[in-house]
Amino acid sequence: QVQLVESGGGLVQAGDSLRLSCRASGRSFSSYAMGWFRQAPGKEREFVAQITRSGLSTYYTHSVEGRFTVSRDAAKNTVYLQMNSLKPEDTAVYYCAATSTYDISENPVNYDYWGQGTQVTVSS
Repeated sequence: QVQLVESGGGLVQAGDSLRLSCRASGRSFSSYAMGWFRQAPGKEREFVAQITRSGLSTYYTHSVEGRFTVSRDAAKNTVYLQMNSLKPEDTAVYYCAATSTYDISENPVNYDYWGQGTQVTVSS
């Protein structure tokens, strides 16, 4: 069992930066690949970024490549999403998720545990 708690969301202007954190409770954090997803009002939850168990590989959806960076700190049981050059279309609730089954997956169905989400609002 893993519990995930996100933090770091907020209201910013276009072009600003935010860093989201997701702290995992329990042991064996390194056994989970971690993903970030987001959901805007009236839209389906979509994949944003993912980092493998080892932290050696990362993956991003096309719209955030070059602007967002996902990383993990095993000592702190925490995964981060650094978001730079934010755009109004990045506005959404951001969720972190953990999967023990897949090391690489963009499909939210494959993730076992989810955080409660943190709101990111980017004004123009």
